[in-house]
Amino acid sequence: MINLFINGLPVSVEEGSTLLEAARFLGFPIPTLCHKDGLSPYGACRLCVVEIGEEPKAKLVSSCTYPAEEGLKVRTASSRVVRARRMVLELLLASCPQSKIIQDLASAHGIRQQRFKQEHEDCILCGLCVRMCQEQMMAKAIGFRSRGEKRSIGTPFDIKSEECRLCGGCMYVCPACQLRCTYTEPERPICGGCANLTPPCLEKRQFDDMMCFMDPCVACEIQKEG
Repeated sequence: MINLFINGLPVSVEEGSTLLEAARFLGFPIPTLCHKDGLSPYGACRLCVVEIGEEPKAKLVSSCTYPAEEGLKVRTASSRVVRARRMVLELLLASCPQSKIIQDLASAHGIRQQRFKQEHEDCILCGLCVRMCQEQMMAKAIGFRSRGEKRSIGTPFDIKSEECRLCGGCMYVCPACQLRCTYTEPERPICGGCANLTPPCLEKRQFDDMMCFMDPCVACEIQKEG
C-alpha cells in the first residue's frame, strides 16, 4: 500500500494507483473530460489537475497520469487548482460552447465569462474517440492528424476507412456529441442556466485556499432539507 496525504488527510491506496483513482476512491471528486474508465489515461484536457508538494516547490500535475507516491501531499481543490481548471474551461467553451458537459462543468466552477476568441470548432481533441476505436473496438479506424493548430481527428488522408464498422463508439464517448446544450444564442458562449449562484458554504471553508470538495455538498443538502 502507498501512504500519502490528500487534502490534509492521511490515506492509503494500492500501489500502481493514479492520483485520480486514489482521490475518487476516497470520495474526493476531480472533474475530467479526456478520462474514461476502461481506456488508457491521456492527460489531454488538463481538467484533472491537482497540486502536489509544498511551497515554494508545489506544482500542478494531471492526476489521471500521475502515480500515487509514498508521502506525497496532494490538494485537489486549492485556489491554484481551481484557477487552472477555470482557465481550461474557458478555453473549452471557446471551442465547443454547445457541449452540455462543458457547460455543466463551467456552471459548477462558477464561470460567468469567457475571455478567449470564440471559434466554435466543436472538437476539443480529448482523444476519447481515438482510444475507444483502438482499445475497445480494436479497429484503429481513426487517429490524430497533423500538429499544432492544424491538429485534427479523422481517417488517414480523409479516405473512408475499411476498418470502421459504424459502431458509434466514438460518438458515444465524445463530450461534444453526447449532449448538446439547448440554449439558442451562439454569440453567448456561457449558458449559465444550470448554475448554482448561491452556494451556502462559500464563506465557511475549512481552509482559506480550499474550495468545497464534497460531492454532493453536505451543507447544500442540509439547506434543501431545511
